[in-house]
Amino acid sequence: MATTTHTEADMQTPAGHSPVAPAEIAVGVIIGRASEHFDFFVFGIACVLVFPQVFFPFTDNLNGMLYGFAIFAMAFVSRPFGTALFMSIQRRWGRSVKLTASLFLLGTATVGVAFLPGYHSIGGTAIFLLAMFRILQGFALGGSWDGLPTLLALNAPKAKRNWYTMFGQLGAPIGFLLANMLFLYLILSVSPEDFQAWAWRYPFFVAFAINVVALFARLRLVLTEEYTFALEESALEPISTREMLDKEGPNIFLGAFAALASYALFHIVTIFPLSWISFNQSQVIDDVLQIQIFGAVIGIIATIFSGIIASRVGKRTTVGVMAVLIGIFALFSPMLMNGSASMQNAFILIGFALLGVSYGQSQGTVTTNFARRFRYSGAALTSDFAWLFGAAFAPLIALGLSVKFGLTAVSLYVLSGALCTLLALYINRQIERNA
Repeated sequence: MATTTHTEADMQTPAGHSPVAPAEIAVGVIIGRASEHFDFFVFGIACVLVFPQVFFPFTDNLNGMLYGFAIFAMAFVSRPFGTALFMSIQRRWGRSVKLTASLFLLGTATVGVAFLPGYHSIGGTAIFLLAMFRILQGFALGGSWDGLPTLLALNAPKAKRNWYTMFGQLGAPIGFLLANMLFLYLILSVSPEDFQAWAWRYPFFVAFAINVVALFARLRLVLTEEYTFALEESALEPISTREMLDKEGPNIFLGAFAALASYALFHIVTIFPLSWISFNQSQVIDDVLQIQIFGAVIGIIATIFSGIIASRVGKRTTVGVMAVLIGIFALFSPMLMNGSASMQNAFILIGFALLGVSYGQSQGTVTTNFARRFRYSGAALTSDFAWLFGAAFAPLIALGLSVKFGLTAVSLYVLSGALCTLLALYINRQIERNA
C-alpha cells in the first residue's frame, strides 16, 4: 500500500478562515485532556492501593496488582473501537451528540466503579463488573475526541505551532497531579481501614464531577458558530475507521510508533514505581505519592519547556533527541529502582522530566503525512494505537517481568519504545525525501 505524503503548505489554514483564537482553543484542550487523564490515573493508582484488597482478596498483593493491571489495559484495547463507533455517531447525529454521549458514558462508567461492591459482597461478579466498567471507559475515551488539538495546530501561527500544540499534552501531568493529591489527602485523612472500606471511592465520584464540568466547557467551544465554521473550513471530517485504515493506515501506525518512546515511558514513570515500591515495601506509600506530586509538577514544567525547545529546533528533532535520552535513562533504571529511597525518587523525578519534554511533542509528530480531510480521524486513531502499543500493558509487563526476571525487563521495555521512535522518524524522513 502506498503511503501518501503532503507538504506543509497543504496543511495551512484556507483563505477566509473564521477567526479562532488559539489561546481559547488551548484552554478547552487542557480542560478536556486533564479530565480524561484524571479518570485513568485514578483507576491506575487504585490498581495498586485498593483493588488487590477489595476485588482480589483471594490472592496475594502482587497477583492482585497484576490482575488489576490486566483490567487497566482493557480500556486501551477498547479505545480504538470506541473511536470507530463514535465517529459513526458523529457522522449521523453531529458532534454535540457524540461528545455528550461519550463523556456521559465515561462519567457513568467511572462512577459505576465508585458504587461497585467488593469481592466479599458479590464474589466474582464484582471483578466482571469492574472489567466491564473499564472497557466502557475505553470506549468512551475513544469517542471523546473533539478535534480541538487538530484545530489548534491548524489555527496556530506557523512559527508557534509546536508551542500551541504542546497544550494538549499538559492534560496528562495535570490529571496525574490531581489524582495523586486526592489519594494522598484521603490516605492522610482517614484510617487505613476507612480508606479500604469507603474513602477510596471518593476519587471516582470526583472524576464524574470533573467530567460534567469538562463536558460543558468543551461543548461551549465546539458548538459555537465560529468553531463549527473552523472545523468545516479545515475539512476535519469524521472519516470511518475502515476508510482511514485503507487510505492512511501506514501513516497511522507510523505516527503511533513515532510517539512510542514517550508512551512506553508514560506508565513506567507514573504507575509502575508505585507498584514496585508497594510490592517491596521499600518506602511508605505516603512518601511515594508526595514524590510523584513533585514529579507531576516537573512534568508540567517540562511539557511547557518542550514547546520552547520544539519551536527552535523542530518537533521531530526534539522527539528524536528525547528518544535517545530515554534510552540512556532506561539503562540506569534497574540501578535506580533497586537502590535506596533517594535513588527510587530520582528515578521518578528524572523520568518525569524526560517524559514531559518527550510527551509534550509526541502528538502529531508525523501528521503532515495525512491529507487534510483525514487529519481529524487520523489524529484520534494515531493516539489510540500509540496508547495501545506503548502504554496499555506497561504496568502489567513491567511489574510481572521485573518480579520474575529482574528490573532489566523495564530497561528492555523502555528501550524498545525508544528504538521504535527512532526507526519511525527515520522512515518518515525517507518518505518525505522520496515524495
